[in-house]
Amino acid sequence: MAIVVKSVMEKTGMYKIDEFGVVNYSVFAIALFSILAMTVLVCSLGYVTYLAELGAENANIANYTDALWLMLMSSSTIGFGDHYPVTLVGRAMVLLMFVLGVGILGGIGAIFAGKVFGFSDTNVKNRELRKQNDQILKKLIELEAQLDKLTKKITE
Repeated sequence: MAIVVKSVMEKTGMYKIDEFGVVNYSVFAIALFSILAMTVLVCSLGYVTYLAELGAENANIANYTDALWLMLMSSSTIGFGDHYPVTLVGRAMVLLMFVLGVGILGGIGAIFAGKVFGFSDTNVKNRELRKQNDQILKKLIELEAQLDKLTKKITE
């Protein structure tokens, strides 16, 4: 899945690479992609759950809307308990939604928190440090050359 996501990101130009080779992803594109992925997951896993629960004994998921509600509650880990699967396939879909949904919602939350609360970007700090290191290295090379000249004068 990660390879597919990276391939999509590369082809659509959803990131830029700066002069230091640091990949800078478009936050808007990532959020949009995450919301789209979440929507597809909720709808598709909800549909599979609905089909699995349809006609099952003691099933309380009576329609597709109930299955969608179950998937939304599962992805957020709220799980009110008003709708729950009774079949193995339905339970597997809820488990899958727990794992994938929590990851996607957590990622969206992290993006939102980073933008709202303005957490510092480590890439920016790293770029600044690299620039400073380059300046220090150039100065060091310059000083070593001067020391070499002085050493030659003294030893001659």
